[in-house]
Amino acid sequence: MTDRQEGSALRQASLKRDTNETKISLSITLDGSGKAEVSTGIGFFDHMLNNFARHGLFDLTLKVQGDLEVDTHHTVEDVGIVLGKAIKEAAGEKKGIKRYGSAILPMDEALILCALDLCGRPYLVYDLTLDREFVGGLETEMVKEFFYAVSYGAEMNLHLKQFSGSNSHHIIEGAFKAFAKALDAALSYDRRITGVLSTKGSL
Repeated sequence: MTDRQEGSALRQASLKRDTNETKISLSITLDGSGKAEVSTGIGFFDHMLNNFARHGLFDLTLKVQGDLEVDTHHTVEDVGIVLGKAIKEAAGEKKGIKRYGSAILPMDEALILCALDLCGRPYLVYDLTLDREFVGGLETEMVKEFFYAVSYGAEMNLHLKQFSGSNSHHIIEGAFKAFAKALDAALSYDRRITGVLSTKGSL
């Protein structure tokens, strides 16, 4: 059984974050079909989050009002924080899940690896080379900040590695899609696992 345990409720969470810099409302269903309604005010970021939902088969609703007159930093970072926390809440006690997930994803000339562990210990290893300051309206340095915020919000160990690629759009999109596929794999169930997959007895 790969999507959810028999008889169990859908794994989902809804969170809000309201600060002087951003106002965020986010809902996610991990056992979804890839539907997304996303509005952050940053077109390329919306595109990436739509890809995340579609390729991970997550249902995602996200509405953001951010101080984009400053720059994209607060909006992107805060979305990462809220998304990470929502993933953690929706995953619950993590009983029966595979815990680890990985994907190597090609995007034209770009080849991106994502590997992650839903271990309860946040850590990001980021190895992407982006040689443009912006892609669309997104500052490319914010890609790392987004994944850092997700990893800490979700308390996951997250690795992103670029094997090839020269087009920044392709590299970033490959990273978001690989993250989606790896997360979907880590959240899937294995009927052989009783409790959580840890010698400690908790994750």
